[in-house]
Amino acid sequence: MRAVLQRVREASVSVDGAIVGRCGPGLMILLGIGPNDSEADARAMAEKSAQLRIFADDAGKFNRSLLDSGGSALVVSQFTLYADTSRGRRPGFAYAAPPEIAAPLVEHFCAHLRSLGVHVETGRFGTHMQVALVNDGPTTIILDSAG
Repeated sequence: MRAVLQRVREASVSVDGAIVGRCGPGLMILLGIGPNDSEADARAMAEKSAQLRIFADDAGKFNRSLLDSGGSALVVSQFTLYADTSRGRRPGFAYAAPPEIAAPLVEHFCAHLRSLGVHVETGRFGTHMQVALVNDGPTTIILDSAG
């Protein structure tokens, strides 16, 4: 499982011109699922996302987590995080989980993030989406459950 966490002032995701999810200050999370990922991976990634100290304290140091800051999250499924660009000029996506595996794990990730106390909104799985965000920092962190 791979996640790109972007600290944002605000973010939204639209489908066919209509906003389907948004968050205020917090995290924009692009989430990619691999074929061997599990519910345990989803739980661990959700906990790491919620508890990673990438928000500034009063002294400007990275000492606060999403939970500490009271921020929200916008989670967007992103199979392209598993793009294989090792050959040629067109990426391959054989390393991304198929939808019947990925969709439930994205939901499990979001459910666990909510159970930790984070307000979570999402994109719409399997659709063409437009994402808008205002980066804060910018601060962008990549997480990978494989290490």
